Amino acid sequence: MRALLDLDGLDGVVDAARLAVVVLASRTPAESGVVEIRTSELGRWLGMSQSYVASVVIPALRRSGVVSISTAEGEFGQDGGLKCEVLALTKAQDVVGHPLALAKKQLATLLGLLEAVMAPGWAHQDGSVTPAGLIGTRTGRGAATDRLALLLLVLEARETGRVRLCGGTVDTRRGRAAATVARLLGCTASAGERVLERLEDRGLVLRVRLQTGSGMPNRSRLMVPAVAAAHGRTVASDVQEDRVADLEADLSDPDVAAGPGESPEAERDLQVSRVLVEDVAGIAEPDVAADLHTDHPHMVTPVVSPQRSGGFSGEGRGGQGHRPDRACVREDQVPEHETAVAESGSPVAEGSPLRGEKLAEPPVDEQEQAGTVPGGLGSRLAVVGGRKTQQLGREELPADLGLRVALTPVSWLWKNLSRWQQDHVVKATKAELAHSGRVLQWPGQAPSLLAARLQARLEETGGEALITTPFGWITHRGLVRRPSCSDVRCDDGTRLDTGADCDNCANVLHVRRAWRVRIATEVDEQLPGLGQDERYREIEARMRRHAKAEAVGFVARREEARERKVRRAAFRAEAETLAAAEAAVRQDVTCEECGRERSAGLCEACDHRRQIEVLISEAGLLQATWSADLTDPSSIAAVTAEVRAAIENDIAAEWAQFQKITDLADLDAAGPEAAKDAAAYNAFFTAEDAVADYRQRALDTLGRSEEALAEARKAYATERGKPWHQSMPDGDAALRAATQAAATAQTRTAEHLLAVRLERLRAKGRPEPVRRVPWSQRLPELAAVPLHGENAKAMA
Repeated sequence: MRALLDLDGLDGVVDAARLAVVVLASRTPAESGVVEIRTSELGRWLGMSQSYVASVVIPALRRSGVVSISTAEGEFGQDGGLKCEVLALTKAQDVVGHPLALAKKQLATLLGLLEAVMAPGWAHQDGSVTPAGLIGTRTGRGAATDRLALLLLVLEARETGRVRLCGGTVDTRRGRAAATVARLLGCTASAGERVLERLEDRGLVLRVRLQTGSGMPNRSRLMVPAVAAAHGRTVASDVQEDRVADLEADLSDPDVAAGPGESPEAERDLQVSRVLVEDVAGIAEPDVAADLHTDHPHMVTPVVSPQRSGGFSGEGRGGQGHRPDRACVREDQVPEHETAVAESGSPVAEGSPLRGEKLAEPPVDEQEQAGTVPGGLGSRLAVVGGRKTQQLGREELPADLGLRVALTPVSWLWKNLSRWQQDHVVKATKAELAHSGRVLQWPGQAPSLLAARLQARLEETGGEALITTPFGWITHRGLVRRPSCSDVRCDDGTRLDTGADCDNCANVLHVRRAWRVRIATEVDEQLPGLGQDERYREIEARMRRHAKAEAVGFVARREEARERKVRRAAFRAEAETLAAAEAAVRQDVTCEECGRERSAGLCEACDHRRQIEVLISEAGLLQATWSADLTDPSSIAAVTAEVRAAIENDIAAEWAQFQKITDLADLDAAGPEAAKDAAAYNAFFTAEDAVADYRQRALDTLGRSEEALAEARKAYATERGKPWHQSMPDGDAALRAATQAAATAQTRTAEHLLAVRLERLRAKGRPEPVRRVPWSQRLPELAAVPLHGENAKAMA
C-alpha cells in the first residue's frame, strides 16, 4: 500500500483520487490488467457523488499519469463507463521482488480487505445481499479521506487491534494518535485529529489511555476493534486497566514527570480518565512521560458511551483529595423522570468506553428485581411516568440492508423505542426510501442519502443525548424531508439526486428579492415622505399581502390541476373503452379476400400475400436500377418478370424444404388454415431476404459506377490536402483517413444513385392523373345526347 500511495504522480492530489487508485488496483483482473467500472459505482466505493468523480477524481487521475483511463459517454455527455489500467501494477509484473508485482491470490486478498472496510453494499437479483463494509455508509464531504485513513489504520493494526503510534516529537495539543493518522495521510496534525474524531464518532477506532497510580492519564493507545474481532478477540476482554502502584506521598511519581527538554504545565487543569485500555507488554513508546493532559476534540459535544469505572474524562473535582467524587453537568445521563436509557451508540464495541460517560444503570421495577417479570429473561423494560414500566423493542436494526443503512445514525435511539414505535419507524423509513428512489437516477443511493439526512439532523439537535422523545424526533424531524421549494428533489435547499444546491430554491429567492425591490420602489413613489420605520412596516405589510395572494393563487392552480387530472383520467378511460369496443367489432369482420371468419377484415395469410407482392415489385425495381435500360419500358418489364420468377422459385424451394422437415399431420391437427398460414409466413420471409440481397447487389454495382468512383477520388484528394496532413501527406494516418473518406463518399454516392433511379422507376409505374375537361367542352356533348322516357315527355 505504501508503494502504491507513494507513486510520483500522486503527490498533492486529493484523497479521493488516491483512494480511487487503491480501489482500481484491488479490482484489477490478473489476466488483462484493465478494470471496467461505471463512474457511479466508483463513486459508491469512494463515498462521493457521480458528478464529483467525473469532474474532480477522473481529471486528477489523468493528470497524475498513474492510471490510464478511457471513457464511454453517458446520456448527458458525462463519463458513464470507465476502462482503467493502473500503470504501476502493469509495469511491476515483470520485475522480480517488486512490491506491486501482485499475484492473483494477492489481488483477491486486497479486494477482500477493501470490501470488509469500505464496500458500499449490494442487493442482488437473486435476493441475496452483500452488506456494506465498516465505513461503507460514510458518504459526502471527507468520506474518501475517512475511508483511506481507516484502511491504513487497519493495515497498521496488530492482531490485538492496537495501532503502533508514531515516534518523535508531536504536537501535544493534538496528541500522538492524531499525529499518527496525519503522517499516514500526509496531512497536518489538525486535519488528522478531525479525521480521527470522525472515525471515533462512528465507533471504528478507540483512543484510550493507560492509568497511573495517582489517577493521572498516561500513555495513549489507538485501537481498531474490528481487527481484534477478526482475529477472534474482543476489545472488552483484551482491554484492561493498567495501573502503577501508589507511591509514598513524599516521593514523586516518575510516570507524571516531564520528558527531556519539556516542562510540566502547572497552569493546565489536569483531568482524570479511567478509560479501560489494552495491556500489551513489551512495547515501548517514546512519549511515555510526555504531557499527560487528556486529548479533547475542539468545539464538539460528543455523544459518548457509559462506563462502570466510576470516573471519566471531563469529570468534576471534589474538595476531598485528587479523586473525582461527582459528575459535571451536561453529561449523557438520563434523569429519573425520562424514559430513555443511556446506552452506547457504537455498533462496534458496545460497552467499551470511547469518550467516557458514567454508566446509568438500566431502571427496573420491583417485579424484575424479584425475578417475576412476566416477559421472562428476554424482556427489556424501561421506567415511564408513575414508576410504570414498558417493554422495549428489538435492540438490533432491521435485517433489510436498506433499512439498516438508513437507520444506522439513530441506532442508539432505536434501542429505546417500543416494538410498536419501531414498526411505525420502519414503515415511515420505507415510505421515505420509496420517495427518494423515485427521484434519484440510481435508487440504490436512497439509504445512504437518508442516513446522511439523519446524521445532519442529529448535528442540528446537538447529539442523541439531547433527544428526550426518540419516536417523535425520528418520525417528525429526522425522516421528514424539508423542501425549500416546490421541487420534489429538494431537501433543505439541496438536490437529492446530485447533492448540489437546488437551482429552483435560488430562483425562488431571486423572485422574492425582485418583488421586495419592486414593492420598495412603489412605496417610495407613492409615499415619498415616510420615515425609515414607517417605510419598513409598509413594505412588510405589502409583502405579506403579496405572499397571501400568491398562496391563494397557488391553491387555486393546484385545485385546477387536480380537476384537469381527473378529467384527463375520465377521458382516457372512455377512449380506452371505445377503442376496446371498436377492436371487438372489427375482430368479428370476415376476411375480404378469402372469407375467413373473425379476421378483422384481413386474415394473416392474405396480409402476407399482399406484402409478398409489394416485396417482389420492390426487388424487380432494385434489379432494374442497374441491369435495365431505364428509358425502355420493355427492358424494365423483362427484368421485373425475371426477378419475380426467381423469387417464386425460391419460395417454392423453401416450402418444399419446410415440408421435408415438418410433419404435415401436425399442421392438419392444428387446424384447417394452419398449412396456409405457414406457407404464407414462409413465403413472406423468403421474399424479404431476397429484397435485402437485391438491394445490396444494386449498391455494390452502383458503387463501381463512374460517378461513385469520381466522388471517391475527390474525397481522397480532399482529405489528404487538409492542413493537419500537410506535414506528412504520405503517412499512415493521412492515408488511412483519406481511404476512409473515399469509402464513405463512394457508399453515399451509390445510395444517392439508387434512390434517384428508384424514384424514376416508381414514377413511371404510377398511372397518369386524369385531367378534368372544362364545362365549355362538356356541355355541347351533353346537349347532343337524346333524352328517353319521362325526360323526353317532360321536355315536350
